[in-house]
Amino acid sequence: MGWGMKNRLARIIKPDTGRGVMLAVDHGYFLGPTERLEVPRKTIQPLLPYADSLMLTRGVLRTSVDANFPVPVVLRVSGGSSIIGKDLSNEKITTSIKEAIRLNVTALALSIFVGAQYEHESLINLAKLVDEGEEHGIPVLAVTAVGKELEKRDARYLSLACRIAAEFGAHLVKTYYCENFEKVVSSCPVPVIIAGGPKLENEIDALQLTYDALQAGAVGVDMGRNIWQSDFPVSMIKAVRAIVHENASVREAHELFSQLKNTEQSTKTATSV
Repeated sequence: MGWGMKNRLARIIKPDTGRGVMLAVDHGYFLGPTERLEVPRKTIQPLLPYADSLMLTRGVLRTSVDANFPVPVVLRVSGGSSIIGKDLSNEKITTSIKEAIRLNVTALALSIFVGAQYEHESLINLAKLVDEGEEHGIPVLAVTAVGKELEKRDARYLSLACRIAAEFGAHLVKTYYCENFEKVVSSCPVPVIIAGGPKLENEIDALQLTYDALQAGAVGVDMGRNIWQSDFPVSMIKAVRAIVHENASVREAHELFSQLKNTEQSTKTATSV
């Protein structure tokens, strides 16, 4: 692995802890104006100081992220289907490597759909993207997407999808948490990042997910809705960081969240007056 590749990976997975907090704000590429991400800049701006990296599309990067803020960017470069379409797995590469370089991104991200109708196409997309990434020293994050078939979130399926992604050359893999998650991690020879998934019932559930995934061997989280759909998103991302980088327990992280949200509420009240 070349120096540039190593350096870019170190921006995402921090060397001092071996972990990372990625903030996912790429949902609009197939969901459109998702709740509380209707105005991306408004959602992203207050969270920027606490995210180790951002996962997003070039459109949101250009329009909604301050270019003067030195946050590493994980650029989503696959798409082509929407939530109202027939099949979410029918994706292609939507952003060129030249464009990614112009945008000074730290990594490239795309989805693979193992077992879906367009499995083959998505895996070939991954292979081609890895080739281009290797040529320019840019790592590739493979997202083991399951589309609308959420019942596929079990260790057997996710182990299959993550291992295939690694075999095709992905430098990082993002996947869902499941029972026996340590089996998924142990059979994947590259670092695994856990997806936050749909909004959970409450903050403590999301903190428990983070803790359990890290204990099972994940190197970090790529969390979106469970942070910015919280009523107190800044407090939530700080609590997640406490687990990821400070080895806080779920109880300690939730206590921190409870303390911080009072300050966040006061700030919201003051700015609304």
